[in-house]
Amino acid sequence: MGVVVGVVVAALALGGLAGLVTLRDDDAPAEPTQALPAEAVPPVAAQPNGPEPSGQTLSSPTVEPVAVVAEKLGPSVVQVETNLGQGSGVVFRDGLALTNHHVIANTSEVQLRLADGSVIAAELVGSDARIDIAVLRFDADVPVAELALDGTLDVGHLVVAIGSPFQLDQTVTSGVVSALDRPVPNDVGGANPMIQTDTAINPGNSGGALADRRGRVVGINTSGRTDGNSNSNIGIGFAIPIDVAVATADRLLAGGSMAPGVLGVSPDPASSATEAGVVLGEVTEGSPAAQAGLEAGDRVVSVDGRAVRSAEGLAAVIQSHFAGDELTFVVVRNGLERTLAVTLS
Repeated sequence: MGVVVGVVVAALALGGLAGLVTLRDDDAPAEPTQALPAEAVPPVAAQPNGPEPSGQTLSSPTVEPVAVVAEKLGPSVVQVETNLGQGSGVVFRDGLALTNHHVIANTSEVQLRLADGSVIAAELVGSDARIDIAVLRFDADVPVAELALDGTLDVGHLVVAIGSPFQLDQTVTSGVVSALDRPVPNDVGGANPMIQTDTAINPGNSGGALADRRGRVVGINTSGRTDGNSNSNIGIGFAIPIDVAVATADRLLAGGSMAPGVLGVSPDPASSATEAGVVLGEVTEGSPAAQAGLEAGDRVVSVDGRAVRSAEGLAAVIQSHFAGDELTFVVVRNGLERTLAVTLS
C-alpha cells in the first residue's frame, strides 16, 4: 500500500509547511502509486513553437493537440526500471534524464526503457528527497524534451501527461491545470508548491512528463490524492514545476549544497484572510528577511512571480529553494507595493 504523508504547519522561519494529506507514489509493484494529470492546453488556435511533428500542425483545422504533443514529446519520455519497481523519466539534456527521488530510492540497479522498446543502462547522478527529484545519466542518443521555463502556465490550460502507469509505457492522458502553487506535503516533513491537474496520473507515472499543448514540459509528475479506499486516480494529481525540477537538477549536477533555504519570518496569526497574501507577524533579527528589509506587518503577495495565498504557500515556496538563492519578494507596506531582493541562508 502507499504511504500516507501529512505535515503540520510549522513556523515560516524554519520553512515548515501545511497539513495536506496525499498518497505518495513509490512506483514499486508491491506498492501501487498515483499517476499525475497533465498540463492544460489553451484553445486549438495556432501557437507556433518551432518545428512541429510531421503528422499534424497546430494550425491545421482538424488538429488534435494531444496527438501533436504525444508525437513530439513521446520519444523523450522513458520508463525507469529498478530492482524494486518502476516509474517514468524525461530526457531534459543530452544523456541526462529527470525522474522522482522516490522512484529510485534504495535501488541498486537502474535501466531505461526507451520509446522504441530498447533498454539501456543508467546511473544515478544524485537525488533530493525534499524536492523529490533525481538525475540519471545514460549513454545513448535520445531526443531531448523542450522545457517550458518561461512560466506561462495558467489555471485551465490543457496539459498532457506521458509516462508508464502500471508498466504501460508511452501512455498518454490529458486534462487541465486545476491549480498552481498548491502546497503539497513532501516526504521530509515540509511541503512544495505543485501544479495540480485532473489529468489521469497512476502508479508508474511518477517522474514522467506533464506538458503543455506545444509539447513543452511544464512539470514532473510526482503524486496523487486518493479517496482513502483505493489507489485509483480521482482526478487530483500533482507535478513539480519544471523550473524547480531543473534548478534542483543543476544543484545535483554541480555537487552543490542541497540544504533548504531559510527566510526567518513568522506569519501574523491575527491577520485577516480576506486580503491576498500573507501578513508577517515577526521578522527574526539578523535573518535574511531582516537583512533584506522585510518588516513585521508587511503583506507578502508574491515570491519570484509565484502568488502567495497562505502561510503554507509561502513556506512551500521557500522550501522549494536552497541556501544562497536570491528571491524577489513583492510586499505591500502602508498601502504601497514594494519589491525586495532576499538571499536565503
